[in-house]
Amino acid sequence: MKKLIILDRDGVINKDSDSYIKSPEEWIPIPGSIEAISKLSEAGYLIAIATNQAGIARGYFTKADLNSMHQKMVTLVEECGGKINTIRFCPHHPNDNCLCRKPKPGMPTSILEDFNILPENSWFVGDALTDIQAGKSAGCRTVLVKTGKGAKSLENLKKLTNTLVYDSLLTFCENILTVGK
Repeated sequence: MKKLIILDRDGVINKDSDSYIKSPEEWIPIPGSIEAISKLSEAGYLIAIATNQAGIARGYFTKADLNSMHQKMVTLVEECGGKINTIRFCPHHPNDNCLCRKPKPGMPTSILEDFNILPENSWFVGDALTDIQAGKSAGCRTVLVKTGKGAKSLENLKKLTNTLVYDSLLTFCENILTVGK
């Protein structure tokens, strides 16, 4: 049985900024996040990234800049012994009403379909209510981490049920690998 973990990027894997992360130099991993991805990958989980990147539509950075940031992330994970299987991003402005921008389930649904994985065999890990909504809409089990916007998102999370809460991606990783769910 294939298992999948879909991760939001900003605030889960790397430090977030209200001014957007615009370059590889600004892309700084949250302590333990690269290690967590590597451990999950080594344990047999497929790893996917699903990230909203409206900074492209706003003109703050280009797709080439985004690719450079993602290459930095992939390289760090590979150097730690892990693998990221796919990276999906929504480059659209929030007002564009596209199907891929979270909280819509376009990205997680397409990832599940591409890897032929049942939603109940997957996790969606995010730091914002929109991440949790996208994951739930796609049928994934959901996790809110308190890094990034996560601590602020806890209040809104009360509206949703069956979402686990962890301090960070690393604490989620340690739990899932210990408990085995």
